[in-house]
Amino acid sequence: MQRPPDSPEPEAAGAVRYASPAGRWVLLAVVLGSGMAMLDGTVVNIALPTIGRELHEQFAGLQWTVNAYTLTLAGFLLLGGSLGDRLGRRRVFVVGVAWFAIASALCGAAPTAGTLIAARALQGVGAALLVPGSLAIIEATFRPQDRAPAVGAWSGLGGVATAIGPLLGGWLVGFSWRYVFFINLPLAAVVIWVALRHVPESRDRSVTGRLDVAGPVLAAVGLAGLTWALTEGPAQGWTAAGVLVPGIAGVAALGGLLAVERSAAQPMLPLPIFGSRQFSAANVVTFVIYAALSGGLFLLPIQLQRVLGFSPLAAGAALVPLTIVMLLLSARAGRLAQRTGPRLPMT
Repeated sequence: MQRPPDSPEPEAAGAVRYASPAGRWVLLAVVLGSGMAMLDGTVVNIALPTIGRELHEQFAGLQWTVNAYTLTLAGFLLLGGSLGDRLGRRRVFVVGVAWFAIASALCGAAPTAGTLIAARALQGVGAALLVPGSLAIIEATFRPQDRAPAVGAWSGLGGVATAIGPLLGGWLVGFSWRYVFFINLPLAAVVIWVALRHVPESRDRSVTGRLDVAGPVLAAVGLAGLTWALTEGPAQGWTAAGVLVPGIAGVAALGGLLAVERSAAQPMLPLPIFGSRQFSAANVVTFVIYAALSGGLFLLPIQLQRVLGFSPLAAGAALVPLTIVMLLLSARAGRLAQRTGPRLPMT
């Protein structure tokens, strides 16, 4: 996709200041784009009981409405980052936003639960293209001294999008559960317009050779197999063939992923980076924090509705304090990390 001919030339990559109009435009694009994907990860949760009732699907079966999205997102996330390095980060980001919007329209129009699950898997692919691109755009666009507060704002405001999902979902379900997906269409249009006009293009000129396709395929298969086993194990029994075979296949695929990434000339996931103790520790802490946040935001709205009898809107409103705290402190936490290092704020 090309920038409209009448649009102003954006500032050069690597030279944008955080506290400038250009910086605010870039943040608007990446925060709204990645926030749209993160929002969709939680806004659907509160609509699941209504979706199951209208599509005549048991609630247990609708777990795959969530799983299909997260699996393709996780499986192809690193591929999205690699494509951005090669083809242009803004270009892949915009394609991901457009892909996400089209898949959202398919979700909203889905006549059956199976169709909805398939469309959710497509949505996850679009998210895998835009989410890594949003962070890479920040790293490539802002001045080195402005990257920490920009990343802090991106992370915190993205968390706000995740937290506000149940409230927004509860309100939209009052009209129709399909609006939970259709709301992405105007948001995507805004992101694409802002990105094409105000975000400079950037790519990694040092990346050469063949694209590592086997890596993301093995990652997707491995995660799908393990997720299937963990989801179906309590119902079928952990020794059932329908649980053991996918679980073993998932472990084998993830083992194959490590072998492929170790021998690939241009690996999607360079394993030596985990030799950095700071990098590995930061990723472990981030994983645990987001696992807690995502798990809580999945389970709590369901508990409030199904056990305590809250309406969808009331269940979503119960999470508003979390949203307010994240909104107020996200950018400040980034500045604190820049002054003190990341260890103290993360701890």
